[in-house]
Amino acid sequence: MSTPFPFTAVVGQDDLRLALLLNAVSPAVGGVLVRGEKGTAKSTAVRALSALLPEVAVVPGCRFSCDPAAPDPSCPDGPHEPGAGTTRPARMVELPVGASEDRLVGALDIERALAEGVKAFEPGLLADAHRGILYVDEVNLLHDHLVDLLLDAAAMGASYVEREGVSVRHAARFLLVGTMNPEEGELRPQLLDRFGLTVEVAASREPDQRVEVVRRRLAYDDDPAGFAARWAGEEAAVRQRITAARELLPQVRLGDGALRQIAVVCSAFEVDGMRADIVMARTATALAAWAGRTDVLAEDVRQAALLALPHRRRRNPFDAPGLDENKLDETLEEFSRDDDPDPDSDPDPGPDGGGPDGGGGQPAPDAGPQGGDTGARPEAGEGGEPQASGASEQAPARAAEPFRAKVLSVPGIGEGAAGRRSRARTEHGRTTGARRPQGALTKLHLAATVQAAAPHQRARGRSGRGLVVRRDDLRQATREGREGNLVLFVVDASGSMAARQRMSAVKGAVLSLLLDAYQRRDKVGLVTFRGSAAEVALPPTSSVDAAAARLESLPTGGRTPLAAGLLRAHEVLRVEKLRDPARRALVVVVTDGRATGGPEPVALAGRAARLFAADGVASVVVDCESGPVRLGLAGRLADELGGAAVTLDELRADSIAGLVRDVQGNRRAA
Repeated sequence: MSTPFPFTAVVGQDDLRLALLLNAVSPAVGGVLVRGEKGTAKSTAVRALSALLPEVAVVPGCRFSCDPAAPDPSCPDGPHEPGAGTTRPARMVELPVGASEDRLVGALDIERALAEGVKAFEPGLLADAHRGILYVDEVNLLHDHLVDLLLDAAAMGASYVEREGVSVRHAARFLLVGTMNPEEGELRPQLLDRFGLTVEVAASREPDQRVEVVRRRLAYDDDPAGFAARWAGEEAAVRQRITAARELLPQVRLGDGALRQIAVVCSAFEVDGMRADIVMARTATALAAWAGRTDVLAEDVRQAALLALPHRRRRNPFDAPGLDENKLDETLEEFSRDDDPDPDSDPDPGPDGGGPDGGGGQPAPDAGPQGGDTGARPEAGEGGEPQASGASEQAPARAAEPFRAKVLSVPGIGEGAAGRRSRARTEHGRTTGARRPQGALTKLHLAATVQAAAPHQRARGRSGRGLVVRRDDLRQATREGREGNLVLFVVDASGSMAARQRMSAVKGAVLSLLLDAYQRRDKVGLVTFRGSAAEVALPPTSSVDAAAARLESLPTGGRTPLAAGLLRAHEVLRVEKLRDPARRALVVVVTDGRATGGPEPVALAGRAARLFAADGVASVVVDCESGPVRLGLAGRLADELGGAAVTLDELRADSIAGLVRDVQGNRRAA
């Protein structure tokens, strides 16, 4: 077994360490979502935490880690009689991104259930993580239905497995930790809200701290056991402090004054729902216990807000995460002036949270909110690239207000990743038929199975009421749901589009489509063309906010190399097809249809468009032409592409042009 990097040896990342420790003290806080760039010790800190958790007592031989002092009455391996058990270290279970539903929640043996009438259950990762840590690296890349399952289990403390009327329940209480790189896509707001705390991490810009990070990492790689031994004292001290805080937690008193502070802060930041208030209350209580106090102070409420509110304030994926600390301090100060203190609370309220430690209960004296995090995020989202110079170039226009866009879907039935855009054969959805299973049976089609087994009952010697079922009779249900697609935007940024009002409307329309792509779990890419060439402004990614940032800084001007834009988009699709063959593409060309520059630009653009039609790529042209005189060039381009053309007005979901438009692929004979 490899020696983990010591938790106390992690340099900096004070908010991350504090959030993990608070959940170790009180798992009811609801877990931690760690957001940050690659190489910032996210995974290292999480894996190191498991060594600090106290050992757990378990019933010998129980696959579900029942507590011998209070065994789960519904344990599938039970019933267990209360008594002495054995102890083992707390587990840290990792959920891989490509895990199946059965691997997560467990699998029922449907064959034995039908043939023998017994519940043969194979536990999943939720059972393994019970009373330990469940770690999901790259949680934003996990399928939505798996995220729903694990968050439901974390909230209820139990996992339920239902298969064709056969059900199994077992306890599943664990510390949930997810890490993600926002550049690879965001979680839905509903899922963000289910994580108790969130932390933004970034690499330090201080040379001395970076040197210390490298020094410790090299020392650990050279001699893991020796390095861990040098930190054994600090590790033991933190482990004892966690145990003491757990014992003190039931005695911590959350007074009415602290509760009112929490309510005022959540109201001031316009947080939806009541989960934020509850999480803040639990976090403030855990902070007091971690600091060795039995009273919750204003500094605890402030620190709880910094950890529990940033991810609950986002209204759409283009909003930058974070919390305005000045507004937080003003809110708490205004409350202290306007509201009488709680008569039962400590007359000395302690620090007001404005000192260097920023709150009660940091793991080290110099700990506190990482000031570099909030400053680094806007820098990364500014688009940062210098704008090209040129006499014909115009400054970027601001995008108009986004609207609810009409649904654009790819025709036919695909087999891509689960999403919400186009029809597809999926593991979840409505049942459309049955087939023989290929490999392990996952979704039983009961009626088809009975129909297959019924003609053979006499030959199999059936004598009782039960049905004699063999493996050859089993039928897998085929289901139809929705898939996510690759939505590739090809945006005309030439001089013909450069009119300020027109480009503002175009950007607003593309932002609306990006929002729609976010909600439907698509990947997005952005190709722009102007002047004499086209460029891939954003390679295909799940991060729609990155696409929005590139779009916002997009300058305009110059000629219209339409053919170059289409050819570059065709190359992007070719490469992406090699990476993800199952994901179907939808090309959205945003242009007025004009083509200028070079010899025969219109004919060249037509030949480039016919490449998409020949490959059967679904496409739509958003016609940006305006004014009383229209040339209809965008419609001709759509014909060449084998797709459809819509105007900016028709793109709105509330327009009278229709409710849903399917993008028609090329159906011409070769």
